[in-house]
Amino acid sequence: MNISIIKIGGNVIDFPAKLEEFLFLFSRFPGKKILVHGGGIMATKFGESLGVMPEMVDGRRITDKETLDIVTMVYAGLINKQVVAKLQGLKQNAIGMTGADGNLIRSDKRPVKTIDYGFVGDIKEVNVDLIQMLLDKDIIPVVCAITHDKKGQLLNTNADSIASELATNLSKNHKVNLYYCFNKSGVLIDEHNDNSIIPMINEEIYAELKKENVIHSGMIPKLDNAFAALNKGVNFVWIGKAENLLLAAKGKLSGTTIEKHRYDLY
Repeated sequence: MNISIIKIGGNVIDFPAKLEEFLFLFSRFPGKKILVHGGGIMATKFGESLGVMPEMVDGRRITDKETLDIVTMVYAGLINKQVVAKLQGLKQNAIGMTGADGNLIRSDKRPVKTIDYGFVGDIKEVNVDLIQMLLDKDIIPVVCAITHDKKGQLLNTNADSIASELATNLSKNHKVNLYYCFNKSGVLIDEHNDNSIIPMINEEIYAELKKENVIHSGMIPKLDNAFAALNKGVNFVWIGKAENLLLAAKGKLSGTTIEKHRYDLY
């Protein structure tokens, strides 16, 4: 079975017109597919309206009990069910899920080292059989950024990591492609020039671009996730804008493809 896992973030989720456009494209995306989403911007706005101010360290949310309640309400409730309803309207039979539903994703609470991230989960186990059953019945899993520890505790969990873990676990028995949709056209040579896309990257090119500081900051964890997935059996990873998703599915040159193979052209 060929499976595509597509992750979208706040740059799509938090803007109704962009979300409508993306879900229409997603509905036309061929084959078996899984949608993974976050929604941090909306969670922040909702929390602020309730007097709960976000605390971020290196771009990562500190999740205390109040914040966990808010992200659960926003991710697993408002966003997830809106997305599922809109997909049903597009004749796409979808089911919204947290990691707790059907024991889909078990995580451990992140241990305290230099920083206490609170109720944040590090993924330990994925219920591949459940995903397989849903895909076999042509049901699209829509997975939000909430997992559980199998002891009754929900955990806020990075959506990029969820997408990567789903991909690597499913790749043991299937051909899996992983698509990260974000707010840039791809990995860029010049972060201020959206046309300076690097069309293909392998590990050697990645190491060189990091050394030259062409790739830095928030792009590094995205690419680290991508290469970790490739090294665990995922077929290929794509990074780019949501509006170019169908082009990527058709093999058109859009965004950045991350592959393990060495290329002569760079």
